[in-house]
Amino acid sequence: MSARRLLLVEDDRALADLIGFHFERDGWAVTRTGDGEEALILAEEVSPGLVILDWMIEGISGIEVCRRLRRKPATARLPIIMLTARGEEADRIRGLETGADDYMTKPFSPKELVARAAAVLRRARPSLAAERLDYGGIEMDLSAHRVRREGEAIKLGPTEYRLLRHLLERPGRVFSRQQLLEMAWPHSEDIELRTVDVHIRRLRQALGDPDLIRTVRSAGYALDSEGLA
Repeated sequence: MSARRLLLVEDDRALADLIGFHFERDGWAVTRTGDGEEALILAEEVSPGLVILDWMIEGISGIEVCRRLRRKPATARLPIIMLTARGEEADRIRGLETGADDYMTKPFSPKELVARAAAVLRRARPSLAAERLDYGGIEMDLSAHRVRREGEAIKLGPTEYRLLRHLLERPGRVFSRQQLLEMAWPHSEDIELRTVDVHIRRLRQALGDPDLIRTVRSAGYALDSEGLA
């Protein structure tokens, strides 16, 4: 399973441990912070696919973090689930109007939170719920774990497959080597950044087109068919 990146913003350590455990068991790579300012930085640095955001956190509030994320083009469409002890209707409405995609009141079931996350992703990024990803002549069948390019079967190793899936889920977006490293090897601390370059090179060779995966100097890589024009 391709690792998915969760940004968990929760200053209750015990609750963060519990949430992190359930999401990691579901195949997520979890980045944690209890500070609102740091959350805004991490939202751009780690490129999460989902943010779980507590209302009452250190520094700026979760509501303000949500508001600022919605103002930035890079994070404007980032799926956000808010957690709070505030159960009043007015508070729920405020959270949703600020830009949260869903809202859960404490106490809650971690299993339900994981299920809610899957539902939010299906609404926000329908491609993740699909059985097939398709871009630039590349077709990835998620259920059969197969890849084709212009109808021709492509043989990929597990790491190249994970990298390609991550790029296919967000075509055109530039990912840094560090982001790709954390996605492809989420639990390995001894992997060097240049390893990403090696696997990107192998992926390009397998696809038979070095220009389809664009190198952005000092930034990283992007799957970008416009570079073929």
